[in-house]
Amino acid sequence: MSLKDRGIIIVGGRSGIGWAVAQGAAAEGARVTIASSSAAKVAAAADRLGGGARGVPVDVTDPASVEAAFANVETVDHLVFTAGDWGGLRRAKVADLDLTAARSLFAVRFWGALTVVKALQGRIPPGGSITLTDGMIAHRPSPGAAVSSAMAGAVEHLVRGLAVELAPIRVNGVCPGLIRTGVWDSIAPEAREAQFEQMTRRQPLPRIGEPDEVAQAYLYLMRAGYTTGQVLKVDGGSSVV
Repeated sequence: MSLKDRGIIIVGGRSGIGWAVAQGAAAEGARVTIASSSAAKVAAAADRLGGGARGVPVDVTDPASVEAAFANVETVDHLVFTAGDWGGLRRAKVADLDLTAARSLFAVRFWGALTVVKALQGRIPPGGSITLTDGMIAHRPSPGAAVSSAMAGAVEHLVRGLAVELAPIRVNGVCPGLIRTGVWDSIAPEAREAQFEQMTRRQPLPRIGEPDEVAQAYLYLMRAGYTTGQVLKVDGGSSVV
């Protein structure tokens, strides 16, 4: 299935993995719309992508903002959701857990994704697709990360539930491992590379992944007309060791 002339909305597409998906889809001739929270940054990303790409500001935690952002969308062939919130409480032992802060971990990647899906699912034709994003913490929990693990796992269960409910729209997910995105930029380069080496040394592919490598999973899932209800791990093999 070709992506040429297909309409694709990528929520979270102005940077990181989402930006790599936008570049890959545009290179195949798709009509790309990038949606993200910052109006100025999303407009700049669309200009940088070129090819008639559009930029749409949206706050996925606000249903009214989502409805307004996509009010003029009549049809969309593929929806990709890569947005994530890296702020707030990510690790805390259960004994020390702030339950209000813990709930906020679900705001973007789970509830935000579901809000966007609800708004757009009626405009995706049969055979079109939705691709969500979780993370390997769903499969490799660690002390202090129970809520993060639960959130990521909930996204995978959402994929399976939506695949049944929204058929024949295809719904899949991508589960990235350790990927070189801007979230790591706050660490000094030498320390960052040392941390990457330490974190990946036991993997069958002992290195950090690149955004364009993960993007291939999203591009495949958009094209793969007989694939639904699946979550693809792109993790350098970390899940098998």
